[in-house]
Amino acid sequence: MGASSGASEPLLPRAGGDGSLAMVIASTGVAVLGSFVFGVSIGYSAPTQSKIREDLQLSLSEYSFFGSIITIGAMIGAVASGHLADIAGRKGAMRTSALVCIVGWLAIFFAQVPVFIAEIAPKALRGGLTTLNQLLVCTGLSVTYIVGTMVTWRVLVIAGLVPSIILIVGLSFIPESPRWLAKVGRQKEFEIALQCLRGKDADVSIEAAEIKEFIETIENLPKAGVQDLFNRAYIRPVIVGVGLMVFQQFVGINGILFYASETFVSAGFASGDLGTILMGCIQAPITAVGALLMDRSGRRPLLLISTSGLLIGSLMSAVSFYLKIHGLFLEQVPIIALTGILVYIASYSIGMGAVPWVIMSEIFPINIKGIGGSFVTLVNWSGSWAVSFAFNFFMSWSSSGTFFLFALVCAVAILFIVNIVPETKGKTLEEIQASMNSSST
Repeated sequence: MGASSGASEPLLPRAGGDGSLAMVIASTGVAVLGSFVFGVSIGYSAPTQSKIREDLQLSLSEYSFFGSIITIGAMIGAVASGHLADIAGRKGAMRTSALVCIVGWLAIFFAQVPVFIAEIAPKALRGGLTTLNQLLVCTGLSVTYIVGTMVTWRVLVIAGLVPSIILIVGLSFIPESPRWLAKVGRQKEFEIALQCLRGKDADVSIEAAEIKEFIETIENLPKAGVQDLFNRAYIRPVIVGVGLMVFQQFVGINGILFYASETFVSAGFASGDLGTILMGCIQAPITAVGALLMDRSGRRPLLLISTSGLLIGSLMSAVSFYLKIHGLFLEQVPIIALTGILVYIASYSIGMGAVPWVIMSEIFPINIKGIGGSFVTLVNWSGSWAVSFAFNFFMSWSSSGTFFLFALVCAVAILFIVNIVPETKGKTLEEIQASMNSSST
């Protein structure tokens, strides 16, 4: 989402081992409730598509607009979230998000969940804890996929409000991001928050000095605006962040998630319920595996494994629809399609779903983190809207051609990751941002 001192951030607090990470974990747990709500909202249309179209008598084009409405709300949130997070704080942005969700599931991505987690976590745990954002998104998706086959779509809407209410209450019991407090000059609160997160007996003097030194360096720079994102000093993080978000969306994930039920029916299944439930069952466990591997294997290997699997899953799905159109191996077509979609979902869940958000939260210096995060998120949700709106029309044009196009995007994404995306594992935020700056000069 500068400069760096030579001292490194401690892997764990030096003292106060009992419960020294408890507040970090508790704060992360509260923050990712917003991610769970988000997963519920984007998973909502998959199991309910046929029921909504029938009850509301919507045509294909009308439902495509309905299915893309959530992305329009998220685009609004993306534009406002950076400034809101810089002015009201990370907790203030998440509280606003929860309140807005209660009145309509709109602009969910006011919440700067990955940024908040990255700013409170020790570097040895930052990747794994930040990945909990995507894990809870997938959990929300999975729960919605499964429950949505059992209850009416109206009941599902009401149930989605419960975690938002819990989030609002929970935010009252966790500290604000120490880095944000230091940035806005609230020195006493900065020290209290950092001590709370690292344990009451922990020595936080070195970490506090590093944060303050970095922020003092950043504060000497001019106030950043959108136009500053394209300055030479920041262009590499912008390219990395925007590129990853573009590929995250244009591999086709939201089209597949939003219209999973109809996709399985078009592949030859009598009902989309089985495929939708299986998708729900695999997403959260595989995302959890990705979270465990994040700080062991690194970001780039997970991205490469993920995009390679997406390529294979897209090709399998494309071949299944091609065989169906030409009347070949019709008995095997549904199994090939189901396998391809499950390979696709599993591959996305282990890397491409979570890692771009982790990297986005790491690469932008604090002075442009708000505006940079907003810009990258806006690009992400613009792509999400385009895919979710156009997916049904592309499937009507050519179901096999649609998945062949997704496979082509996956292949280009692999080249982008190999040549452009840096490895951030095991580095402090200040070290990451300093290396990005040095490579841009």
